[in-house]
Amino acid sequence: MPVFTALRHLLRDMRGQKLRTFLTTCGIIWGTVAVSLLLAFGQGLHDKVMRDMRGLGEAIVIAWPSVTSIPHEGMGKGRRIRMTEDDIGLIRARCRGLLGISSETREELTLRWQAKTVTADVAGVSPVFADLRNLVPSPGGRFINPLDEKGRRRVAFVGDKIAGEIFGGADPVGETVTLGNSPFTVVGVLRHKEQDSNYSGRDENVVFIPGSTLRTLTGRTTINNFIFKAARSTDTDRVKERVLGIMAKRYRFDPSDKEAMPMWDTTEMFQFFDTFMLAFKLFLGIVGSLTLVVGGIGVSNIMNVVVEERTREIGIKMALGARRSFILSQFLLESLLVTAAGGAIGLLLAGAICLAVSSAGLQEFIGTPVISARVALLTTSILGFIGLLAGYFPARDAADMDPVIAMKV
Repeated sequence: MPVFTALRHLLRDMRGQKLRTFLTTCGIIWGTVAVSLLLAFGQGLHDKVMRDMRGLGEAIVIAWPSVTSIPHEGMGKGRRIRMTEDDIGLIRARCRGLLGISSETREELTLRWQAKTVTADVAGVSPVFADLRNLVPSPGGRFINPLDEKGRRRVAFVGDKIAGEIFGGADPVGETVTLGNSPFTVVGVLRHKEQDSNYSGRDENVVFIPGSTLRTLTGRTTINNFIFKAARSTDTDRVKERVLGIMAKRYRFDPSDKEAMPMWDTTEMFQFFDTFMLAFKLFLGIVGSLTLVVGGIGVSNIMNVVVEERTREIGIKMALGARRSFILSQFLLESLLVTAAGGAIGLLLAGAICLAVSSAGLQEFIGTPVISARVALLTTSILGFIGLLAGYFPARDAADMDPVIAMKV
């Protein structure tokens, strides 16, 4: 059988050319490790960057009522837009394609618990704010709900960092704190999340309460900003235009006036980083593949040596009736077997390195490199192509020999 025959011949050649075979296999191993690790680290870094970005919220738009910069309908520029919660209700009712919207009002209030006192950044928001901003409560707690908002309840959802500063190792859920000289019940604590992007401080340092409660507590009627999300991320631009159009009509400013209501569309940020990281991973893959090509050249060289050393044997086989396809497949199999052995060892080494890096606790800086099925499949495909290409030309030369001339060598 060709496979077993090729295997026997391969073992025989390996014993005869131990050093050359070892060095060639090392080249394949190194190339495989390079490809696998570069792709694994690239994917790990990509996942980390996207995870950190999702800490702000995924495909959301943050808008700030500001000052007009274009005269409109006989009114000059420089008018300040002062939005209220009623405007949020108007957008919610009239804007098509909107998944969710929440106002956000910020105040600095004194937070006290027992003998500890800090100045806290307090945000008055709606219940949907948690979904928009990826605010996940730790086990045993919850975010503010519609009943809290409707009843103007004095409940608080606390960022994990400020909770640690105030409560230490105690469980904050159910505790009563004083916020702006008013008692509040802590209903939840933020589960720690990675967050690289923010617009007014990280969520870990913020205390979230119902917007209706904050307006009652402080007497404020205007909002600082609002956040919304389209039902489909591809419709974000159209939803932005509709929101801007609704507010432009209500406050009589030019819809093309971007200064009147600046918007931060995070979908653009996600699209940019997705494209950038795709190009980065492609670059890493190309660099790793070139390293693997060097190993493939080594395989091709050793197969050329094998063909030269077995020229008489090839001539005898062909004289006894061996077909061209048999000679060709025999050397191709030997080339693929060397490549496969080096590739398997390389994948195992790359997996061990990824585990070691993960155990070292470096995920915060470089993400978690993993030899995923896609990375393994891509590496295997590159290996197979290089092994086939490296063995084809020596195998073709062997199959094209004249048996009479070959036996005389």
